[in-house]
Amino acid sequence: MAMIILLVLLIIFAFMGVPLAFAIGAACITYIQTFSPNFISMMPQRIWNGAFSELMIAMPLFMLAGELMNVGGITDRLMRFCTVLVHPINGGLGEVNVVASMIFGGISGSSVADTSALGSIEIPAMEEAGYPSGTAAGITVASSTMGMIIPPSTPMIVYSMISGGSVGALFMAGAIPGLLIGITQLILVYILSEKNHWHPKRTKMSGKEVKDAILSGLPALLLPLFIIICVSFGVCTASESAGVAVLYSLFVGFFVYHELSWKKIWEALKKSFISSSSIMLIIGFTTIFTWVLTMEGVPQMVADFFQALNWPRYGIALVFVLMILMIGTFIDVSPAILLLTPILLPVMHAYGFSTLQFGAIIITGLAIGLVTPPVGMCLNACNKINGMPVIEIFKHALPYIACNIVVLVAIALYEPLTTWLPLMLGYSLN
Repeated sequence: MAMIILLVLLIIFAFMGVPLAFAIGAACITYIQTFSPNFISMMPQRIWNGAFSELMIAMPLFMLAGELMNVGGITDRLMRFCTVLVHPINGGLGEVNVVASMIFGGISGSSVADTSALGSIEIPAMEEAGYPSGTAAGITVASSTMGMIIPPSTPMIVYSMISGGSVGALFMAGAIPGLLIGITQLILVYILSEKNHWHPKRTKMSGKEVKDAILSGLPALLLPLFIIICVSFGVCTASESAGVAVLYSLFVGFFVYHELSWKKIWEALKKSFISSSSIMLIIGFTTIFTWVLTMEGVPQMVADFFQALNWPRYGIALVFVLMILMIGTFIDVSPAILLLTPILLPVMHAYGFSTLQFGAIIITGLAIGLVTPPVGMCLNACNKINGMPVIEIFKHALPYIACNIVVLVAIALYEPLTTWLPLMLGYSLN
């Protein structure tokens, strides 16, 4: 009964428009004050301990590195590099869009940043090249979902803190699913572009154009490669690599691209501060929520319930996939990870799923929530670019989102897609 009251309060506060961090906090305070008033003095310490983690230092630093690379001239050069990359297969701007999202995802670690940064250039360029406005927007938002799956991934860091999994192993667990989404979307975009004659006539590129595009794009491409190698092979921790990424971004922006200024740095700092502080608040208050759930034995009750059903392993996997997709449409990524992981991970462990596989499942599933109404952060970011209604963008993105769903089901049913690469690098599964 007490837990029902807690959940009802959380839902009421959320529907009243209270920011999620404070909705969670208010529900927990009301619950503790009513049922366990002696614990109220422990709340400040619990909130502080939740957000005070050496691992979480990496999150704002990765965000800052992505912002600095974005304002420091990476986007234009990345587009030119991707144009050279897809030119041999007679690719149009649709293919460039997908490939750019795959690469930019490894720089920013954020799908919303991908939509905002690349969409402002890609969507007008695609419309000018003959793509329908809806198609340009749909490809942009759907391909941006790779931003939080392909390493480095900010949500993977949040999940690592809650689950106790290795950041490097989780980065590698998301690599193959992210690449599979990119490849399937690339194939679909190519087929539809050929069918609808969106591919331009192939023009010959001079050796100088190719050389300039590759050389100008290489400094940007080295950043995600550096982060992945350092974290995955234990050269440095995630926080240390994030700090080096910030320094590298400053160096490239100032001395290589010559487009970074102190004003742009200040803007990047403000955006990173606002984004990371809101997540830190949610993390702090969610720590109280999970503490209450643990005191009430909710994770164990959920595990016992699903085990009592005696369903096959694949049945549980598909039920959880559906659950994650539904929750992702209403709750943003980081809060959903913080709320769902303590409840669902013990159940997955009981059925033989590893921490790495569940991490890839939950983040791939929640990435789809970024492009589905009503929350759909990427849809809203795209709406600000081209003014198209969110529902219209979603309709045009659906064929490409289907690629994400196919990959999500595949990694839920076939564990090696998420565990083969980490095992090859010597990581354990939990």
